[in-house]
Amino acid sequence: MSALPSEARVGSMVSALDAVDPPAPRPAPLLDRESRDWLVSLNGRGPARDAAIARLHALLLRAARFEVGRRRAALPYVRGDEFDDIACEAADDALVSVLARLDDYRGASRFTTWVYKFALYEAAAKLRRRAWQGREVPLEAETWEMFTDGGLEPAAEVEQRELLAAVKDGISLRLTPHQRTVLVALAVNGVPIDVLAERLGTTRGALYKTLHDARRSLRAGLAESGFDLKATNVEGR
Repeated sequence: MSALPSEARVGSMVSALDAVDPPAPRPAPLLDRESRDWLVSLNGRGPARDAAIARLHALLLRAARFEVGRRRAALPYVRGDEFDDIACEAADDALVSVLARLDDYRGASRFTTWVYKFALYEAAAKLRRRAWQGREVPLEAETWEMFTDGGLEPAAEVEQRELLAAVKDGISLRLTPHQRTVLVALAVNGVPIDVLAERLGTTRGALYKTLHDARRSLRAGLAESGFDLKATNVEGR
């Protein structure tokens, strides 16, 4: 598959993006010349902008292929051509995100460094979803034992078991059904948040908000029960 997008693909992207006038270039006197040139070209119009978008897509595709190559050993059952499809899809989505957020670029790093992150994120997220494809997402806690630490002194082991029981009771009694689902899936069973968002038909932002509210409620319950929250791992999970 070519490193550059097809003319039809770039053309369709440009047409969709041109439906809304691009934002006016933001003055950036402290930017390096290359970064400034990128912004000027991408915020322009006509053939110069089209060429810049094609170059940007090629850059994003290289970044996505790098991330896919770095992670492919963890997915031995995925075929080589599927990896390339994932990289191309990641580059396409990253391109759309970058063009929609050009005005967010503040020049803290080189423009190419900033856009690379979009491709790396999209590739990683797509690979996580691929890893969970066809797998049941566990929404009930089945791995509480992983939170126990063997080899403790008797007193510490009793305290640990009491804390674990309080956490389980808090999840059961203090949280809403949706909060329980989100907290258990993400914090206990280790389901990737983008996978859970896709399965539940919601967004990452909504899940982060639910997780934050669930943790806050759970911590409040533990505090009311007299547990030293600084000594627990509830906040970190």
